[in-house]
Amino acid sequence: MTNDTIGIDISKATLDAHRLSDGASVQFNNTKAGFAALQRWLKSHDIARIVYEPTGPYHRAFEVAMAAQFPLVKVNPLQARRFTQAHGVRAKTDKVDARMLAVMGQAFSLEPQAPTSNKQRNLKELNVARQALIKDRTRALNRQKTLTLPILKRQAKARITQLKTQLLLVDDAINELLMSTPETARAFDIICSIPGLSKVSGAALLIEMPELGMLKAKPVASLAGLAPMTRQSGQWSGKAFIQGGRKHLRDALYMPAVVAARHNPDMKRFYERLIDAGKPAKVVFTAIMRKLILLANVLIKQDRMWTQIKT
Repeated sequence: MTNDTIGIDISKATLDAHRLSDGASVQFNNTKAGFAALQRWLKSHDIARIVYEPTGPYHRAFEVAMAAQFPLVKVNPLQARRFTQAHGVRAKTDKVDARMLAVMGQAFSLEPQAPTSNKQRNLKELNVARQALIKDRTRALNRQKTLTLPILKRQAKARITQLKTQLLLVDDAINELLMSTPETARAFDIICSIPGLSKVSGAALLIEMPELGMLKAKPVASLAGLAPMTRQSGQWSGKAFIQGGRKHLRDALYMPAVVAARHNPDMKRFYERLIDAGKPAKVVFTAIMRKLILLANVLIKQDRMWTQIKT
């Protein structure tokens, strides 16, 4: 059998696999031994795609073990669930999910994705840790304001100092990885040349969207969740809105958009034009976020630094 599609539901302890051609369903342990057994089972057929959903820490080891030998397709869990419901399937078990992932992959002829490099995986893990440290630091600073006992104040101060030190170490590790190859080092410098984008936000953009510089404008805006979704039916027309995409990327772009509206001459003119047209500030900042990510994509693609638009 050629061009077979496999669906795999990944949980903490197990991998439930479904082969679409003959309906075979097999369960494996989510361990190194289980990966080896799964690989042996897969090699009996020619595989066009293996479809699975991201499950936080539980799918990473699976990706590392399988990416070098098999074509992997990672799909959005919400889209997979809606596809299942559209087929009239209301049950939700690991076995059913694996089967419907295979059906989805076959129905849409999903193309295998390029495997994530160890460098990109490490950058993502460091960025997740950085976000957690920032949240911990914010909570510790807020708690410190309400403390009255000296012992608690000393502990809070020590905790904040520890968090700041850990944050600096994580930032250094991220910077070292970004500078480890000429391509990412150059892309980082290009992004940071855009007024409004700092080293922190530049690193976040490269981590959350490693495809920057390789995509056209529409896919970039769509992946970022910054492409307006039109709502229209018959004579009725609703307000456009954004949804989906990579939330952490949008979070990383918001404050740069606010700064760019003040200090980036091109974005400042754009901001003032939209405000004068009566657009709400939230809509305007979203538009600036979209322009920033599109600008970063174009500059990296053209391998040039930012320059002000002549008026």
